Amino acid sequence: MALSLLFFILFFLLFAGAPVAVALGVSSLIFILIDGLPSVVVLHNMVNGINSFPLIAVPFFIMAGHLMNTAGITTKIFAFARAAVGWMYGGLGHVNVGASVIFAGMSGAAVADAGGLGNIEIKAMRDAGYDTDFSVGITAASSTIGPIIPPSLPLVVYGVIANTSIGQLFAAGLIPGMLMAFSLMIMVAFFAKLRNYPRDDRFSPRLFLKTFWHAILPLFTPLIIVGGILTGIFTPTEAAIAAVAYSLFLGVVVYRTLDLRRILRVSIDTVDTTASIMMIVAASAIFAWILTANQVAEMFAGQLLGFTENRVAIMLIIMLIVLVVGCFMETLAAITILTPVLLPVAVQIGVDPVHFGIILILNLMIGLLTPPVGLVLYVLAKVSDVPFERCVVATAPFLIPLIFVLFLLTFVPQLSMWLPTMLYR
Repeated sequence: MALSLLFFILFFLLFAGAPVAVALGVSSLIFILIDGLPSVVVLHNMVNGINSFPLIAVPFFIMAGHLMNTAGITTKIFAFARAAVGWMYGGLGHVNVGASVIFAGMSGAAVADAGGLGNIEIKAMRDAGYDTDFSVGITAASSTIGPIIPPSLPLVVYGVIANTSIGQLFAAGLIPGMLMAFSLMIMVAFFAKLRNYPRDDRFSPRLFLKTFWHAILPLFTPLIIVGGILTGIFTPTEAAIAAVAYSLFLGVVVYRTLDLRRILRVSIDTVDTTASIMMIVAASAIFAWILTANQVAEMFAGQLLGFTENRVAIMLIIMLIVLVVGCFMETLAAITILTPVLLPVAVQIGVDPVHFGIILILNLMIGLLTPPVGLVLYVLAKVSDVPFERCVVATAPFLIPLIFVLFLLTFVPQLSMWLPTMLYR
């Protein structure tokens, strides 16, 4: 009875528009009071939930992304990507995907990608004669690559909740991220042939080298982060700090686009975003403790395995649950609620926690492109001045390659597990 009330209050508050942290905290507090436990249990578990060394990486990755955006690095990335692949059919569509792959190694967040690169990409595609719907659709879809390719804020949060190596999660995201990019580029080529989209002039080695030279220092950022982690030079937390230091060096010393006023604004934005994430993590810690103490995961696993023991069927059910939740809930909130319940079931049927983390995050990224929540769609609707409903329709065709990659990764785990196995096991 008390558990039913816990979930009822949680979803009631969420649908009523309460902040995720408030919904998690209030529902957990009411459950604890009804269960007769001392209220200090809430504070104790919330403090323990954020008392985690890997979580120190969160504000630094956020700040690095903000610094790159504010310093004007995105324009250099876009120019380099255009010189590299703009000559292909549907050139700016491929540029859109390529720029997202590069920017993914700096920000680690889909909304940051959509907001930072989206305005530049959509304007360039409109000016070149591309349909607005196509421009918005590919921009939305390509932004989901960010949280899969390291660094990734959702993977950090998942790693903390699931008690899984963040380094292994980062390594596991590289190949899936590239598969997403490749599948989206195939979709772009299909539309380009169908609609006879323009392309830039033939490949120019001179232009490529020129734009590469201008972008070479920003391009070192993913190498510092990813290379440092994979080679063991940095922990993910240390890599995040190095990324901030390098971003400040570029903005203040090299390009001189960051002054004290802009750095202060970036710092305030970072504190604001970090506080929101930490409140969610803290509130989710007490919620997860309640689920664990009441053996909710075991009960759910027993019911699911009682329904079927077929591994494929169970994975399909889990994917459907995550997809539906992702349509209605913000990513970090969905991770904190779903991980304690679904991960034990996945482990019980032989799914590695690292592999499960990748397919969970990718599934939730697809949720960012679907109504009614669809945060990426809301950001692009504002950036492109296109109604939200039209953004939904424009993005729908690009869900096909993303869902295909999701199924491929789900049932061919070697695609995500090969690199972490080679490097860490």
